[in-house]
Amino acid sequence: MMLDTFHQILKEKQVTPVFQPLVDLRSGFILGYEGLIRGPEQTSFYSPLALFDAARQCGRVWDLEELCCHELIASFRRQGLAGKLFLNSSPDMMMRMLGLARRDCRAGLPQLAGMDWSRLVVELTESERTDSYYHLHQATEMYRQEGLQFAIDDLGEGYASLRLWSELRPEYVKIDKYFVRDIDTDMLKQQLVRSICDIANHAQSTVIAEGIETEAELRTLRYLGVACGQGYLLSRPQPVPPARLEPGLAVLFGPSAGHSRPLSQERHAMSVRRLLRSAPAVADNTPTNRVYDLFQSHPDLSAIALLCDGRPTGILRRSQLYDQLARPYHRELYGNKPCSMFIETSPLIVDSDTSLLELGALMSQGADDTLSDGFIITSEGEYMGLGSSVELMREITQIQITTARYANPLTQLPGNVPINEHIDALLRNRTSFAVCYADLDHFKPYNDLYGYRKGDDLLRAMAELFTRHAVRDADFVGHVGGDDFILVFTSPDWARRCQMILDELACELEPLYLSEHLQAGGYLAENRQGVPVFHPLVSLSLGVVLVDRPEQYSGSLIAELATSAKAQAKKIQGNALFVERRHPETPVRQAQFGREIVLQ
Repeated sequence: MMLDTFHQILKEKQVTPVFQPLVDLRSGFILGYEGLIRGPEQTSFYSPLALFDAARQCGRVWDLEELCCHELIASFRRQGLAGKLFLNSSPDMMMRMLGLARRDCRAGLPQLAGMDWSRLVVELTESERTDSYYHLHQATEMYRQEGLQFAIDDLGEGYASLRLWSELRPEYVKIDKYFVRDIDTDMLKQQLVRSICDIANHAQSTVIAEGIETEAELRTLRYLGVACGQGYLLSRPQPVPPARLEPGLAVLFGPSAGHSRPLSQERHAMSVRRLLRSAPAVADNTPTNRVYDLFQSHPDLSAIALLCDGRPTGILRRSQLYDQLARPYHRELYGNKPCSMFIETSPLIVDSDTSLLELGALMSQGADDTLSDGFIITSEGEYMGLGSSVELMREITQIQITTARYANPLTQLPGNVPINEHIDALLRNRTSFAVCYADLDHFKPYNDLYGYRKGDDLLRAMAELFTRHAVRDADFVGHVGGDDFILVFTSPDWARRCQMILDELACELEPLYLSEHLQAGGYLAENRQGVPVFHPLVSLSLGVVLVDRPEQYSGSLIAELATSAKAQAKKIQGNALFVERRHPETPVRQAQFGREIVLQ
């Protein structure tokens, strides 16, 4: 029955072309349009995914692609749209067209007839694995000579899109919307997009960001150097697209917009809030037929939340409802009954400030249904939206990969890259903070005398001491390497916390010494020349840079000042704190170093 409907759609050409503008993120001008297809409304074939799934089942993908191209090009020309037209295709289709075009290049693409090929860009989407890059390269080069250009769609989502980029050297590269979503609060995504832009610059490809939905995402992408973009914020796909953006959006592309800085809200960056997706909510006594109609009118909707007196009580998934109503007589029996009767398990409800790792632990302890249903996100008990278990697992995997890659293997604290990124984010946000460079004194003699395992124990003890005195949601502790640590305080009482670290140092390290060494206040150990020398117990030097005017600092300047402050602290015997209070506008030769605190 379903396939019969699909064949009828093909025969009667019941598809509707829609176009989404591609915008120059520097100027706000529309450079072209991506052509998309919708099936008949109020049917299960409205979504292009459903159309192409059916085409694959009956072996008519080529016929469907040809129909889509014909309709898109006809509508594009009829409306007189300016710029380039982006059309979607698969690598396999390109290789099939190569076989048809051995003698006449344009014979392989009859669906593009009547269109200036220099205005066409073919987007290659790897929904299936590509087996022959050689033949694909042949096809693209042949059509490129005729004026066609190419783009890689959904970079980061395909089977081997990085290799496809390397093999084909396309004119355009489109970043998948996953990497754009919440990029303003995700430092890793920012770094990934920055790397993509760098590669694109060397490959002479233009980067297009897909799925821009918020002004913060747009500002961040502009700041990172992404050239073009598309998304619901700029314009939704529509049969008659605009020739220019709405006047209200012009302010986003003003002279100062390109210099905006991404907002880095660290608390939300690692919380459930980043997984929040808007989803309708209905009363749990809503008739089942009304919920069914809601799903029918929103083909992209996968689930809704059920509420009782404004409080969430369950999640009803599209597949779950359709499965029930597809059974004999169930529509007639249950259509007018409350939709809540199909909820079999209690939903997982979490507050929006719950950390991703905490949520991951909760889901791993829950029933199997929890993993498929997802979860409800609330704020102070009020419904906000839904979250996907798949996206949660993906985020946690990224966190683990990043942590493993950049963490110090001994203490598991963040290393140089996260330290630099954290400081850069604070500077972009114009946040006042204090950077403390911590260095152990006389650690090498201890390590030589007691052995490297004891030395490792001492470094881990220091990591625990630093972490204990850092505010979890405000401060940052990193391990540069060896016996050097970095603490970044946004908590206002940073001086008191540094004082407490120094006060507790002796007690923290006491179990790591022999009693006779504690009584003597040190030990004999050979120096680099092999001569026995008395060395005092390990002490701690803290060099602090107070960044109270962030706009005057850079990451490199802070590193330079922190190193200088630490050097000044190390000139003082015993535990010491040195605060660097120079400001960048003060000439170095006239500056006086800040006050020093000596702790005996």
